[in-house]
Amino acid sequence: MEGAGAGAATVYRVGTPAAARRPAPPVVQALRRLPAPRLTGLGAGLFASAAMLVVGFLDWLVLDGSPLAFGLLFLPVSALTALWVRTADLVTAPIAVPIAFAVGVVPISGGSGGFGGQAMAVITALAVHAGWLYGGTLVAGVIASVRKVREMGRRRRRPAGPAQPAGTPRGTGPGPARRNPSAARGRRTTP
Repeated sequence: MEGAGAGAATVYRVGTPAAARRPAPPVVQALRRLPAPRLTGLGAGLFASAAMLVVGFLDWLVLDGSPLAFGLLFLPVSALTALWVRTADLVTAPIAVPIAFAVGVVPISGGSGGFGGQAMAVITALAVHAGWLYGGTLVAGVIASVRKVREMGRRRRRPAGPAQPAGTPRGTGPGPARRNPSAARGRRTTP
């Protein structure tokens, strides 16, 4: 009976030790080294629009306006837009990407006959290449949704501040004392 308590405490660790973990694949390591700018919603829209306009002009110059090349290059621009936007502005990524597609399709639409002919060519190109448009928007939406879900999980795992008892007014519970300067102005203490 006297030796039962001496060796009974055994500690089991859950998870794998750091030495037993596999190193990340080279592709993942290369992706981690890429820059990770945090663009505002407006910045993400401007980035996507400028990138697609450059892609459209290069496609028009080099490949004579190939819709396949334009659509294939639209997908990574959509992904980068959704990856580089700030967490607070994640909702703007799936909105900015279709606008960028419309801006980029202008050079390859092939319109003639003034503003009306060019506008009709852009509308026709948008209708004909709607598959690429939907695909890029879906890519941006999925990436933004995954990032939002991961951020919500991180927030849930963070420890909360000190709990305040129910029914106590704000500033009177545990924690640092807060002064209200407007209330302190009207009161003077006399010795």
